Amino acid sequence: MNVVFVASEAVPFSKTGGLADVAGALPRAIARRGHATSVFIPAHRTVWNSHQPIRDTGLRLSIPVGARTIEARIHESRLPGSEAAVYLVDQPAYFDRPGLYGAGGVDYDDNCERFVFFNRAVLAAVESLKLRPDVIHCNDWQTGLIPVYLKTQPHRFDALGQAGTLFTIHNLAYLGLFRHWEMALTGLEWRLFNWHELEYHGMLSFMKAGLVFTDMIGTVSPTYAREIQTQKLGSGLDDLLRLRAADLRGIVNGIDPETWSPTREPMIALPYDIETVGPGKAACKAWLQHRVGLAERPDVPLLAQIGRLDPQKGWDLLAAVAERLLERDVQLLVLGEGHPKNHELLQDLVRRHPDRVWAYLGFSEDLAHQIEAGADIFLMPSLFEPCGLNQLYSLAHGTAPVVRATGGLADTVVDADVANLACGTATGFVFQDPTPGALWSALERALSLYGDRPAWMRLVRAGMSGDWSWDRGARQYELVYQEIQHKATARASS
Repeated sequence: MNVVFVASEAVPFSKTGGLADVAGALPRAIARRGHATSVFIPAHRTVWNSHQPIRDTGLRLSIPVGARTIEARIHESRLPGSEAAVYLVDQPAYFDRPGLYGAGGVDYDDNCERFVFFNRAVLAAVESLKLRPDVIHCNDWQTGLIPVYLKTQPHRFDALGQAGTLFTIHNLAYLGLFRHWEMALTGLEWRLFNWHELEYHGMLSFMKAGLVFTDMIGTVSPTYAREIQTQKLGSGLDDLLRLRAADLRGIVNGIDPETWSPTREPMIALPYDIETVGPGKAACKAWLQHRVGLAERPDVPLLAQIGRLDPQKGWDLLAAVAERLLERDVQLLVLGEGHPKNHELLQDLVRRHPDRVWAYLGFSEDLAHQIEAGADIFLMPSLFEPCGLNQLYSLAHGTAPVVRATGGLADTVVDADVANLACGTATGFVFQDPTPGALWSALERALSLYGDRPAWMRLVRAGMSGDWSWDRGARQYELVYQEIQHKATARASS
């Protein structure tokens, strides 16, 4: 099978969130299963600082964007440790910018134009490079026009007639909305701007475009696949998603064991595995406490949170229980940035509890690994979470997650209730309602079990024993790709 993966970012070339991790890891796993695999991403400014070998293919393409024609230059690299090719769509006027989608918290006002160009350039490059894919795997709104072009303008893409499409939703909250007159930039017929197809409350939606025209729809966990069919989390597209429910598949994201495993991370104090997690994690915890200036106490529960400091990640809930938590004999580490009110909250907690709280308002890849390896409990009380990766990193490192039962969190963490503890399947602490009281009850259960070292270590080892590698996910995607092939074959023969 020949799979072309299209995304707006991919590790190690560019990253703003979990999409980049998926785009950097899933194609490698698909390639390991023997399939021809290639990835297309924009040549963002960060690409040139990624320290990856990049060569100019010499391919130059003239891409129509509205009434203009813009040149695309195609460069080539490889995903590290893989034969999967990465093709970089280069146009400095669109992509040589400080941010991928915006700057200073504000989206670029020409994002519609930029990603029209990217979508059309990808299709032109796939044809010119004679890749002849069986499946084009599109991801999030930035790639939503690709299925539309293939379905509505097949005469322009004769060499892609056999290709089916999968459109994966990583976060339905980002709809790719643009003013209706920007439809003229797409080169698509205005008849498509209607409420059945591309129009969303008077605006053009790239997300809706992908959902309507793709052969099959994917999302990043089974629970999120159900949640987005509800009015609460459907972002106004729940009717469409229910209509296409037979074509919707939820597959939990994976993690790259070459990158996120305590057995091989060079930045942690002492490597460990499921057999040596006791002494290994103790050494990582002591090193981390020393690193951030907290007392080196093996007995105190060390809680951590990594990620965006915004309401979606449950920060209103965390703020509501912070003082109550710090009345206990605990330590708290936070790594991330986001809403200014949460910056102020953390700075105030550090000022009033310097012996218990440490925060870094930014991001450090090395520190993220060190926190996962050294912490005892990971806090992830998200209001919604399509999949989540940090709870998977935590499970792999023997760090017990405290999560709300939503999206991928519900699919990956087994609650430490009486029955699950008794049969040895518990891996963390799950609460249902998005309230401070429900979060506090889960924290109380976690702190109580932490005092029972044999029971705690059984929970830790149960979490570490799970297989959250991309090899598992790749097998499931392979089945979806086969379904898409059957659809495309039937369409071509009709």
